[in-house]
Amino acid sequence: MNISLYIAKRYLRSKSSNNAINFITIIALVGVVLGAASLFVVLSGFAGLKDFTLQFSTIVDPDLKAETVIGKSFNITDTQRDALTAIEDIALYSEIIEERVIVYADGKNYLASIKGVDANYDKVSSITSVIPYGSWLAPNTNQIVAGWGVSQNLSFGVLDYGKQVNIYVPKPGKGQITSTKNAFNSVKALNVGIFDINEKLNDNYVYASLSLAQRLLNYKPNQISAIEFKLNEGANEAAVTAQIQTILGNTVAVKNRMQLNDALYKMLNSENLLIYLLLTLVSALLIFNVIGSIIMMILEKKPSLNTLFNLGVPVKHMRNIFFIQGSVITLVGCIVGLLLGILVVVFQQTFGLVPITPTLAYPVSIKLENLALVFITISVLGIVSSKISATRVTEKLVTDN
Repeated sequence: MNISLYIAKRYLRSKSSNNAINFITIIALVGVVLGAASLFVVLSGFAGLKDFTLQFSTIVDPDLKAETVIGKSFNITDTQRDALTAIEDIALYSEIIEERVIVYADGKNYLASIKGVDANYDKVSSITSVIPYGSWLAPNTNQIVAGWGVSQNLSFGVLDYGKQVNIYVPKPGKGQITSTKNAFNSVKALNVGIFDINEKLNDNYVYASLSLAQRLLNYKPNQISAIEFKLNEGANEAAVTAQIQTILGNTVAVKNRMQLNDALYKMLNSENLLIYLLLTLVSALLIFNVIGSIIMMILEKKPSLNTLFNLGVPVKHMRNIFFIQGSVITLVGCIVGLLLGILVVVFQQTFGLVPITPTLAYPVSIKLENLALVFITISVLGIVSSKISATRVTEKLVTDN
């Protein structure tokens, strides 16, 4: 049997004759438990917050989106449409027109973005799930679905026939503007629904049919701003992206959901990294109590170490005794801390112990990668602490009477 492991097990099972050392060992173990539990709970909180944020930001985001890289629009041919339809991994796609417009109602003007969509759009996205008032628009009509913020600022509701909604966009061209009529294209619209996604989209977007947007902007039948794609489950995203790019050419960029929300993902990931580093620092301070505990144990066991040395046990093996002891304290504390952290997260998911609002509990999410990250982080910190403290065992120490 390995003599270092055998003696380390004996030391772990037996209490020290010095109560102060027992107390310090307990504090070290509690420090590891609290470090692991707090790090896991905070990471689970950020994972939940990330999922909560993205579920609202990506409700209307497609799996893939093809956008023009030159100007505001591009032309799509019937041949290209047929080629896109023939791609097996594409379930549906929707042609889109987007442009900044002026919405006028109730004597007030409001700067917004119109999003003209075709008949497939409500199947490509989950837009109908976020319309609490009214219904989705019918294709090839002058119906619109406005964001909650747009409708509030312009004081119109659903099927509000008493308040006419006009949408204006400046006419393209050069020369001096002689009248308002010559300066703007306009259409009259009827709001049939109000969507509620998040503040940014609610305050900026109005959905309309593709035909209305083309008429308002003087676009040709094959002129669009983007194409949004819904992929079949299990589709190879990279392969589909390459096929779409080949069909549409280099004047169009194909982006996935993460690329469409690049700034949001970067912000959330940066915050998560910062919190992880801060909590790792706090955990390191707690775990370094292991160093004090092991050093106190070394000093107490000095007579025994002297005996072992005289019996021919190398100093290296004696160091391993305390390295194993510290590592076991760390691993046990880490496992207990993770179990405690999981329990706290499950309680939060079940009972909503920490609320954001009276009706909304703080979101948390248990992620396997966070479990692995915490276990590795705490284990490495604990093993390093054990290694540092074990180096206190020297030949001078064990031979000095």
